[in-house]
Amino acid sequence: MRPPRATLNADDRALIRKRLRTPVLTFLALLALLAVNVTLGATLPFAQVWIVELAVVAVMVALILLVSMEVMHEPPLIRLFSGLGFFWVAILVGMTLTDYLAR
Repeated sequence: MRPPRATLNADDRALIRKRLRTPVLTFLALLALLAVNVTLGATLPFAQVWIVELAVVAVMVALILLVSMEVMHEPPLIRLFSGLGFFWVAILVGMTLTDYLAR
């Protein structure tokens, strides 16, 4: 029995490569940004490193919103509300952290 990939012709393989390119590159970018964030957190190269870490997290959230959730192909109103949803979750997490850190 032949493996499933062997039954694909060249056009099908090219289409699969084209469709998988964006998710794979996004995954690799998220892994690289995670590595940057972990490295910055482990080494603490300067006092205000948390600002850089927040910027890295913001880029990661933007990648997830635009690529994984495919918001960039939606109408502007849906983009607005998806961004507001992530902003609202950030507020809730911030308020929870404030409560825990203040006790």
